[in-house]
Amino acid sequence: MVLNDKQKALIEKIGIYHENNGMQPAVARIMGLLFVSDQSQMTFDEISEALHLSKSATSNALNLLLQLGQIEYTTFSGERKRYFKLKLSNWRDGFTKKIDQMISFRESLQEALALKADKDCQASQNIHELIGFLDFLSQEMPTLLEKWENRKQ
Repeated sequence: MVLNDKQKALIEKIGIYHENNGMQPAVARIMGLLFVSDQSQMTFDEISEALHLSKSATSNALNLLLQLGQIEYTTFSGERKRYFKLKLSNWRDGFTKKIDQMISFRESLQEALALKADKDCQASQNIHELIGFLDFLSQEMPTLLEKWENRKQ
């Protein structure tokens, strides 16, 4: 697979986004490639060659993405190759899980605020503001999802 300059730049941009969210560079670039590629699914060799990754780096990255539920693969009868593709059907679950994690972090923030000797210092005020935002988010998120679902009808 030959990538043009715009595709390479977008793969890099998407890769940096995923790196900033904790992914390793090879993992992040594979995510970028699968988003950008005109092919709906790609083989191990196609991914490795397109991104100029070693077989080991490609294998480790694909295995991690499989474990994280970010990608899936299919096989075809009579072929040994696996064809990898993004697992976009679970985006809502992943998004909801991240929001739930943020909201549950609220309890830890509340404990931290309770331990602060100076409740009026800037750090305490910032924590209090974040707790307020997380409360707001937990109240509004169901409504937002419902509105989004209803817009399709």
